[in-house]
Amino acid sequence: MTEGIDVTQGPSIQERFFPGTTCFGCGPANAKGLRLRSFPGDGAVVATFVPWPEHDNGLGYLNGGIIGTVMDCHSGAAMVLEAEKRGLRGPGDAQTPYVTAGLDIRYRRPAPLTEPSELRAVIVSADGDQMTVEVELSWDGKPRATATALWKRWRPR
Repeated sequence: MTEGIDVTQGPSIQERFFPGTTCFGCGPANAKGLRLRSFPGDGAVVATFVPWPEHDNGLGYLNGGIIGTVMDCHSGAAMVLEAEKRGLRGPGDAQTPYVTAGLDIRYRRPAPLTEPSELRAVIVSADGDQMTVEVELSWDGKPRATATALWKRWRPR
């Protein structure tokens, strides 16, 4: 449960926009992936991430690479919703108009390996060429990692 939002009901952003995607972090069609499910919330995109024992950093905490993966994918869910709102894509569109151009992560404190963590993403700036998303992974009311994700407009040549 994320801030009063039941994230187990209805299709996630990933299931709605990219049901056949095999992305390791959020692809619904990747049986061996993390299958992160992000949902619109009150002023943010929210998710609950439940780690597996295999996500151990060797010290009994959540691996930083896994944290980076879910933060990237979760910021992408926020970007997709913003792009739709701006008319830059629509449901069923197989291509997102933006790609990750940068992900600046700050690890604040260890994240537990055996407890669900909460993710929250907020668009802080957006235009036709790029979007910036602030993402936080928290547990027990404290940020465990924060990130700024930069998404740039992708135009195939």
